[in-house]
Amino acid sequence: MNVHEKINYIEFPSKDLTKTKEFFRAVFGWDFEDYGPEYVAFSDQGVDGGFFLSDRVCSTESGSALIVFYSNALEDTQAKVEAAGGNIVRATFSFPGGRRFHFSDPNGNEYAVWSDN
Repeated sequence: MNVHEKINYIEFPSKDLTKTKEFFRAVFGWDFEDYGPEYVAFSDQGVDGGFFLSDRVCSTESGSALIVFYSNALEDTQAKVEAAGGNIVRATFSFPGGRRFHFSDPNGNEYAVWSDN
């Protein structure tokens, strides 16, 4: 359902769409729909979105917004990220309300995962 004036869709750059799909399938169980050779979409992940072919990357260092995933088992999710070829760019740390770590996908885009336990 589309909700008036609420975030509806997010798009990310990807240097390699095949690696992107493999990574997010392995770590988070995402499914994708291809829209030609330069775009792939995902849905039902809290918000719908897609990846477009680009040499650029998203990172907090360059001022990009940070997408944060939630996990009931932070260490297990971190292990899946690393096993799928992601890199930990900021080790797990505590903050008011929980703990989180930051990682980059195989393309270099930065994300975070947090847990309240």
